[in-house]
Amino acid sequence: MSAADDPVGRTADTTVEPAADTPVERAAGEDVQDVQDVWDTIDRLHAWLDANRAHDGREGLLLRVLKLSEEVGEVAQAVIGATGQNPRKGLSHTWDDVRSELCDVMITAMVALRTLAPDAREVFTAHLASVADRSLGTAPTP
Repeated sequence: MSAADDPVGRTADTTVEPAADTPVERAAGEDVQDVQDVWDTIDRLHAWLDANRAHDGREGLLLRVLKLSEEVGEVAQAVIGATGQNPRKGLSHTWDDVRSELCDVMITAMVALRTLAPDAREVFTAHLASVADRSLGTAPTP
């Protein structure tokens, strides 16, 4: 029995297993959504949320950004559950749960960015390029 299967949570398996469906595996046999498709989906989610929101204006904007804190908390809860750190609950989550919650954080952040910037895909692309240049050594270091 692996630690992940132990319902009592006597041992915590802290090994993070790679996702079974990696980009390489998908590229081998399936179409992968390109960046344009991802942002099209974010635009649709943004429109759906706007059409169904309980609050608008500044309050709606703040609540949409605060949603990120809720999602990050769910990541923390899943990590605690996947490692069995709460002796009362034992191993209550899996690393698949953690991955799923991280995806929720990314989606929520993208929708929040779209709420703040109608040109979110361009803003994100430019920022990502700046971070990559700074982090990967192609930009001069201070």
